[in-house]
Amino acid sequence: MFIDKAKIVIQAGNGGNGCVSFHREKYVASGGPDGGDGGRGGDVIFVADDNLSTLADFRFRHKFAAQNGENGRSSNCTGRSGEDLVIRVPRGTLLTDPETGRVFADISSKEPVIVAHGGKGGAGNQHFATATRQIPRFAKPGTPGERFEIQMELKLLADVGLVGFPNVGKSTFISVVSGAKPKIANYHFTTLSPVLGVVSLGEGKSFVMADIPGLIEGASEGIGLGHEFLRHVDRCRVIVHIVDVSGSEGRDPIEDFQAINTELAKFSEELGSRPQIVVANKIDLADEEQIERFRSFVEEAGYAFFTMSAATTEGTRKLVEAIAQKLDTLPPILQYESDPSLYVKPEDGTDRSFEITVEHGVYYIDAPFLESILSVADMEDYESLQYFQRVLHTSGIYDKLEELGIEDGNTVDINGFQFEFIH
Repeated sequence: MFIDKAKIVIQAGNGGNGCVSFHREKYVASGGPDGGDGGRGGDVIFVADDNLSTLADFRFRHKFAAQNGENGRSSNCTGRSGEDLVIRVPRGTLLTDPETGRVFADISSKEPVIVAHGGKGGAGNQHFATATRQIPRFAKPGTPGERFEIQMELKLLADVGLVGFPNVGKSTFISVVSGAKPKIANYHFTTLSPVLGVVSLGEGKSFVMADIPGLIEGASEGIGLGHEFLRHVDRCRVIVHIVDVSGSEGRDPIEDFQAINTELAKFSEELGSRPQIVVANKIDLADEEQIERFRSFVEEAGYAFFTMSAATTEGTRKLVEAIAQKLDTLPPILQYESDPSLYVKPEDGTDRSFEITVEHGVYYIDAPFLESILSVADMEDYESLQYFQRVLHTSGIYDKLEELGIEDGNTVDINGFQFEFIH
């Protein structure tokens, strides 16, 4: 099954916590702090894989997480960094924010792309020793890794997109000018998924062509195969619009041509104005009057016009050469720029958001970032307690408590850890 859309959640690894430890060795007095740093969390990396053609691997699995960094250890041992998670996707996969549509990354080149960065490891207590603080009983926690919900959308990397009503000869054309082998039969919707073919012109020159199925009148509103495959025309540098000029389906070529262009414009104004070459196919079944009538209409509309019979290959070589000449005048395939605002975060990488509620005189603080700090701080140690208080001040929690009217002696609760508030 051809799957070209998927939604997943990615989680980079959390950084390991710094260690609180003191050197202990026989005959060595006052060894001092030797807590090692935590290891960094693993990144989530996306890589284009040309052996993949759909997003079917993500149909049933939706959560992907990199490895966490290990906590620091005694004897100044740094924790091991978490392994990166490499996710392989088809070339041309676009990663966006499901809510805003902003772009995380366009996986179209050979270069791996880090989408979610792992958290930094926390500093061990060896870093906090000073002349006046010789036995620091606290360390820094590791920072959490980035977590994102990602909308994945495959947009084929093709230079040329073939569009037109079903059964006009698109599949036959791509089969005779490239190595593609689509299903060909004399009924509608023979092709149920986009087909890519490489068209070679010799001397190392070639381009990629895509047969886009399912376009009929009303496709942009979901009729037929709907607009599900129109996204695959999005990157195409030129559109080749194939029309059955013989009227073998009982339709008028001019009406067909106008109907498909209307659907392209409804899907995207930019797509509706994309460079277009119009091809009258099945000329072996049409009379000269039919061909000339359609030619006059197309050329008056300002489009380049060609005739062919894909079934007999008449005119196909001339069309391929014209497409190649047109491509030489156009910019390269569109690649989307990532939106840097999606990665804006606090300077130390920690989300310091919090909420405070007051119940029966107790001030309850919901601040997930404090959980890791509480785990590496010794509240019975004066210097460690000072460090914890500094975090409360710099995060704005103290200011918020005072704004809510807290007074000396009131109880503050942080995840079950309670203390009396003192200015």
